[in-house]
Amino acid sequence: MNGEDKPLVWLEGEVKSPPFTTEARIEAGILLRRLQQGENIGMPHSRPMPSIGRRCHELRIRDEDQNWRIIYRIDPDAIVIVEVFAKKTGGTPKKLIDTCKARLKAYDKLDRP
Repeated sequence: MNGEDKPLVWLEGEVKSPPFTTEARIEAGILLRRLQQGENIGMPHSRPMPSIGRRCHELRIRDEDQNWRIIYRIDPDAIVIVEVFAKKTGGTPKKLIDTCKARLKAYDKLDRP
């Protein structure tokens, strides 16, 4: 990582095989690396999630038998990973949105350098 790349801050979840296939894990890693390097990723790989908050998005990873989502926020100093989950419904469940909001609120209250 060079001095300009943003670190990943994991609040919840992980990307590993299993349950991700190796290919999906590699795709997630490549997309996260692009975010760390400051690239704005759009559809079909990422979409804004204003229902969670400003600067919040979801990465969309297609896997063999399911679709994965990684909820993240782009902060000035980091890419904050809020949740990793298998997508099972057409919309994002309200409970998951509320959980993400609560995690970000708690994170924002932390005394960080």
